[in-house]
Amino acid sequence: MLYTTPTMIMIPSFISQSLIALGLLSAAVVFTKTATAETITGQSGNVRAEISYDKPEEYQYKNVRLKIIRAGRTILDRKLPQENEYDRPLGNLSGEENNLPVQDLDGNKEPEIIADFFTGGAHCCTYSLIYSYDSKSQKYLKIRHEWGNGGYQLKDLDKDGLPEFDSRDDRFAYAFTAYADSDYPLQIWHYRQGKMIDVTRAYPQLISSHASKLWQSYTEARQQGDDGKGFLAAYLADKYLLGQGQDGWQRVQQAYKKSDRTKYLADLRKFLRETGYIK
Repeated sequence: MLYTTPTMIMIPSFISQSLIALGLLSAAVVFTKTATAETITGQSGNVRAEISYDKPEEYQYKNVRLKIIRAGRTILDRKLPQENEYDRPLGNLSGEENNLPVQDLDGNKEPEIIADFFTGGAHCCTYSLIYSYDSKSQKYLKIRHEWGNGGYQLKDLDKDGLPEFDSRDDRFAYAFTAYADSDYPLQIWHYRQGKMIDVTRAYPQLISSHASKLWQSYTEARQQGDDGKGFLAAYLADKYLLGQGQDGWQRVQQAYKKSDRTKYLADLRKFLRETGYIK
């Protein structure tokens, strides 16, 4: 209940009117701010995709909505669920910002839509919603792929005209050391028939080059006083991808001589088995 006093009642009418006008103006400004949506778009042929959202405050994103239009006809127009108010569309993780990737990922002459998101936080997390058109139902089907702390780059690694998702295995973050000192084995994905498929082992030259860089990073870390656990773990995973696990173990065992050596090596073997590197 609102209580008034004589003083409140005696406020001159022109001041009251000014305050009311100011209040209405403020409300209009807030309304305008929340009602104005920013948009990220992408197009391939007659397929156009749009993600719109409101940004009422910095680092806050609301009313995230995806629209997909085919030949001028809206096939999908849906508000997307968010994990929290910081969960926001990124546009294109792999390239140009504020550009929604719309391209054929699997060679069926039908472009897919990749909607990339970041959930907020110091390191985590990024994920992709990938939409493909189903001609039978005339609807778009969706899958979600988690990238964790990292992301990906779309690259045609084998020059067959179709892009691969060039990424890393984020399960290694924090596994043996702090985030800043962690590193990751290579991970390469295909999108085929509505699924993401790990095809990393099909690219031995890239894995070998990546493993060499990891060993160099380990050497530099040791020179700076770090024990190098995170780099050695990722290096050994790459060696298993190459089918060179035994050689990798010999190098790691020779390199790591700290007091927790026995436990570290046991934990590393267990982790590589749990993550599928040791079959």
